[in-house]
Amino acid sequence: MTSTVTTVAPAGTPQAVRPGPRRRVRRPLSELALPYLMLAPAVLVLVALLGWPALQVLGISFRKLDLGELVRGEVVWVGFDNYTEILSDPEFWVIGLRTVVFTAACVACTVLIGLGVAVLMRHLSPAVRIALQVSLVLAWATPIIATTTVFQWIFDQQYGILNKTLVALGFDSFQGHSWFASGTSTLTVIGLLILWQAVPFVAFTLYAGLLSASRDLYEAASIDGASPWQAFQAVSWPALRPLLTMVVFLSVLWDFKVFTQVWAIRQGGPDGESTTLPVLLYLKGISGSHFGLAAAVAVLMLIVLVAVTWRYLRLLVRSQESEL
Repeated sequence: MTSTVTTVAPAGTPQAVRPGPRRRVRRPLSELALPYLMLAPAVLVLVALLGWPALQVLGISFRKLDLGELVRGEVVWVGFDNYTEILSDPEFWVIGLRTVVFTAACVACTVLIGLGVAVLMRHLSPAVRIALQVSLVLAWATPIIATTTVFQWIFDQQYGILNKTLVALGFDSFQGHSWFASGTSTLTVIGLLILWQAVPFVAFTLYAGLLSASRDLYEAASIDGASPWQAFQAVSWPALRPLLTMVVFLSVLWDFKVFTQVWAIRQGGPDGESTTLPVLLYLKGISGSHFGLAAAVAVLMLIVLVAVTWRYLRLLVRSQESEL
């Protein structure tokens, strides 16, 4: 026979009370739908301004739309012929690879230099920091064409200040040196032009992230004997990581579709060696009047940018989940 022992707590002894199951508060449907209703006008405007033109471009990419068809108003559907012609052209793959490498180099240099400038601004005296910030704002605010004209003068073969300075320093081999003789050197000059205009935004954004980290945390890290690199990893990096992800994403979008600087410098020359996908789109469409082929190039570029955007959104969601 099994006996049952019952334990009774002494009088006055507090007993633990198990919390009961939480009752989920049901909010009314109107309250749940209110945020979506407030966002609806902006979403409709974005769909009208961006979605409809994108669908138009997609439709044109399946048509034969040269200048003759455009003038006569004919609609000639060719299916995937435009994509087949573009993807079977070896020049497209060469230009595509060049665009990807050029974009990656510009983004990497922009982020690294911007991060260095942001860290530098945190350690400068107020007067020097303000002077640097004003210089960055002026470089950022200068119009693209004006900056491009200045860079063309700097790197000019006969009258450029860079060649004259190098010759004055004793480098006589740079007398009459052409910085646009090859596609690699031309893209290097264009990359420097893009860096000049892109670094200020990245620097200010990352500097704002550095300001969010309290100086007390740096002092505590130094008291604990942390090196500058260890202090950066422990204090600065958590504040900079989401901002770095954002600026890398934005830089990829901007640098991948750069057209003005590339076209203004050498129109994709010499011999097409600095042509990128946006320039190819212009050459096929506006210059060559093959609007169907140009639309196919635009759709392929859009697919690449959508893939990059999807990757960014996944990283953003993952970072938010890790903070919960």
